[in-house]
Amino acid sequence: MPRTVVRYTSHLDAVDAFARVTDWERHRVPLTTITITPEGFTARTAVGPVGFDDPMHVTRWEPPHRADLQKQGRVVRGSASITVEPSGSGSVVTWDEDVTVIGVPRLLDPVVRRLLRLMVSTVLRRLMS
Repeated sequence: MPRTVVRYTSHLDAVDAFARVTDWERHRVPLTTITITPEGFTARTAVGPVGFDDPMHVTRWEPPHRADLQKQGRVVRGSASITVEPSGSGSVVTWDEDVTVIGVPRLLDPVVRRLLRLMVSTVLRRLMS
């Protein structure tokens, strides 16, 4: 199961950083739309009619410091923890995620890990700007 941990130092205080990083609809990833659900949210990645859903359930909610997610899709499974800690006048956001992409051989874990890191880094940079 590929795991990646990304830390982002933000000028935002912990309360504002947590609010932004958990504003699920603002998580902009190419070819993906976000829909809020009673349990959390679903990320739908598609090109036209071909795609997959990545439902995520919020399993822990401790604002403004931590949110845990469980990925329960048919294609992507795993978990993520997002933590926010005060640091000086700003904060440090840490996104720790483990994923399994069903049908992708373990041999490709390094590729999945790099893609996941790129996605998480991009989302954090956009959200914290």
